[in-house]
Amino acid sequence: MNIKSLLIGSAAALGAVTGAHAADAIVAAEPEPIEYVRVCDAFGTGYFYIPGTETCLKIGGYIRFQVDIGDSTNRYNEGDWDAWTRGRLEVVAKNDTELGTLTSFIAIHGESSRDNSGETPDDFYFDDVYIELGGFKVGTYLNWWDKGINGETDVNAGGADTRFTSVAYTYTGDAFSVGLQVDELSRTIHNGINGADGQGVGIEALAIAKFGGVSVDLLGSYDVEVEEGAIRLLASAPIGPGTLQAFVIYASDVSAYYGGRAASSLSGEWHVAASYAIKASEKLAITPGFNYVWDEFDANGGEDWKAGVTLDYAIASGLAFKGTVNYQDEPDAWTGFVRLQRNF
Repeated sequence: MNIKSLLIGSAAALGAVTGAHAADAIVAAEPEPIEYVRVCDAFGTGYFYIPGTETCLKIGGYIRFQVDIGDSTNRYNEGDWDAWTRGRLEVVAKNDTELGTLTSFIAIHGESSRDNSGETPDDFYFDDVYIELGGFKVGTYLNWWDKGINGETDVNAGGADTRFTSVAYTYTGDAFSVGLQVDELSRTIHNGINGADGQGVGIEALAIAKFGGVSVDLLGSYDVEVEEGAIRLLASAPIGPGTLQAFVIYASDVSAYYGGRAASSLSGEWHVAASYAIKASEKLAITPGFNYVWDEFDANGGEDWKAGVTLDYAIASGLAFKGTVNYQDEPDAWTGFVRLQRNF
């Protein structure tokens, strides 16, 4: 066998082996394309697109550590202080539709070791959960009575609950907006008000006017079942180094919207309050406040007042301190709290 014959034979054998395994060759699958999270700037900061959709999502909330201090009146325990924590998680989803921006909002609260909470301690609950589209809003959320003035001295709804399941429509213009809302008034919450029970219905109407930095809100509400209502005028204006805010309330009697018959509720036929938030520095704000009520809804039908001061200090980006102390004339009680809150 010469060299030429040997080379030809080797090539033929190699070709045969290669052909025998060609059918079993492994072809690598094409990798799936990765869709990275994209920033959504159509609705403000913090939103991102849910992959594969045109819906924008935003996640936020806060963690709060607080120590309540003061007299044992109005408390679930007999001590003069209570330390507790809260976690709040917010999820907002938005997308544009032919009817306007579609919004869904979920805010979940969970409290631990809170002894004076109206909620069941250590339970999670919806603080707000609603859908909005084209000015319409449906869900369970804090109503317009929940809006107060700066500081922690005001009792803006006279001790009444401010969370209802509701249907609302709001028209918002550049300097003027109006809203109408129908509320389900559950008497499991407002049990004992003028003997009412079961499910009731309430109506709220709101008008807001803005003139530069000045704003004026007029709110009226009517509890259909107990046939009582309340009206509130609230104004805010920048004056000097701070912001002056005040409201006046007239209420025909206790309703689901305003007032309570407990001696500490600070509610009556007439109610005025004011606060002045002083911007002492870039990080520090000091807010004195005052409430005065006459023709109270309690058995005495007299007068009552409450005064206090609130201090807010920005420790760092996302971390804030708040402290307040207040004195109420009847039942001669000092109350307050210190709070550390991390927002995200």
